[in-house]
Amino acid sequence: MNQLKHIKAVVFDWAGTMIDHGSRAPAIVFVEIFHRQGIEISFAQAREPMGMAKREHIAAITEMPEVKSQWLAKFDRDCEDEDIDQMYEQFLPLQKETLRNHSQLIEGAAEAADTCRAMGLKIGSSTGYTRELMIDVKAKAKEQGYEPDITLCAEDAPRGRPAPYLLFEAAKQLDVFPMQSIVKVDDTILGVEAGVNAGCWSIGITQTGNLLGLSEVEIQALSSDELNNQTSEISRQFQAAGAHLAIDSVRQMEQTLRRIDTAIEAGSFPQRYEL
Repeated sequence: MNQLKHIKAVVFDWAGTMIDHGSRAPAIVFVEIFHRQGIEISFAQAREPMGMAKREHIAAITEMPEVKSQWLAKFDRDCEDEDIDQMYEQFLPLQKETLRNHSQLIEGAAEAADTCRAMGLKIGSSTGYTRELMIDVKAKAKEQGYEPDITLCAEDAPRGRPAPYLLFEAAKQLDVFPMQSIVKVDDTILGVEAGVNAGCWSIGITQTGNLLGLSEVEIQALSSDELNNQTSEISRQFQAAGAHLAIDSVRQMEQTLRRIDTAIEAGSFPQRYEL
């Protein structure tokens, strides 16, 4: 397979990009931990801050007007740091349990990684999950044929997405520069923004990830028009966040990477160029 001239590495997100079609595991757990407090949130609300480190994600949900009003009505006060800490403590074991059933590789993910390696690329990965949560996830992914060169977790940067620090750390650990030779692939708005903020090429995933939030079976139940309308809207959101491309899934990585490599050859740069 012909190797690329300008791209040196790809950094994949995990849930919704490489594993857990529809990024179901985090949303399920966020809904449950708020339910345990007597606060009902929708899956859409649970998904909205997706891409943040998980404690910050919980805090972001508590700031939503509908959630704030529920909290005030139930507890006669606003949600405080101690409440967020308590929910986060509940989140970790529940998320670990839920991940046991949501660590299946998305169709084509292992093959996409193999294709990247065949093109001479290093493979990084980043996630809002903690290192502890990723122990079992990485082991199960390896059993299914996917093992990135590095995995960066919530603790590996001073601030999570959309800050660029995880990508800077990935560049350091992979020994890859400049940043425009790295492609970030993510299914969340914040993940795409992190790629843009880091000066990488940034790709949004429309069909397997958080914004659509559907399983393979649920997608198959949609009509072509319904699916096209929803993915077009997700693509629009990614474009507004600065994504250079939006693709259905990582199964389209080879043609996408070659397209970006050609753009770089023509003198284009990720901060200024839209494919």
